[in-house]
Amino acid sequence: MSIDKTSIEQISALQLSDSFFPTGMYTTSNGLEALFYKKQRKLNNPTELLEMIKVYLECQIGPADCTALGNSYDCTKRQDLSALIEIDRMVFSMKLIRDIREASARSGSQLIRCLVSFIKNDKVLNEFDEMIKAGKAPGVYPVALAIACNALDISKNTAGIVMLYSFTVSMVGAALRLGMLQHYDGQRIIHELKPYISRIVEKYIDRPLTSMWQFAPGIDIIQVKHERMNSKMFIT
Repeated sequence: MSIDKTSIEQISALQLSDSFFPTGMYTTSNGLEALFYKKQRKLNNPTELLEMIKVYLECQIGPADCTALGNSYDCTKRQDLSALIEIDRMVFSMKLIRDIREASARSGSQLIRCLVSFIKNDKVLNEFDEMIKAGKAPGVYPVALAIACNALDISKNTAGIVMLYSFTVSMVGAALRLGMLQHYDGQRIIHELKPYISRIVEKYIDRPLTSMWQFAPGIDIIQVKHERMNSKMFIT
């Protein structure tokens, strides 16, 4: 009986995007927790959370992480490790908030470490893992995900969908645990963001590395405030 490669790709994409996969993304709120405790300006309803996630996707994750993922994917295909490390360091330096930088590196490193445990003989995967261990690469999540998707024969566009979907679920999941919305509200937000996620991936996945950018000062301020909190549930 022949194996349907398309089905295997779809299952692999589900595996990577599932919160069960041990990347630690469920421990992040991307500053949402700081808004929850803020006295004056809180998110008052699910629609406001939906709009906030759109800002993240359009002004940070799309133009920066998605562009980096697309370029990393192409470099992995060429087995260009030096270019991957350059992108890795570039993305790390672009993340202005220390906790966000470190969380991305932790998630990416854990993703690589997990895949190395069950995928053998993948040259780029193993070499990048060694570079992380040697402290020569931060191992940020977009670069790690590109390498992982190559190793699992997941297409570049699908890799972009996995990344933006995982980010969206991490935000919605944080909101649920903070008591900011109900499960039905969370599923509605994810559903309404589906075409938006698709458009963001299509817009940024094939952009050249020189066009990579991010600009969301309001979100940066929120994340700084979260970083300075004395007691918190989430690491970002």
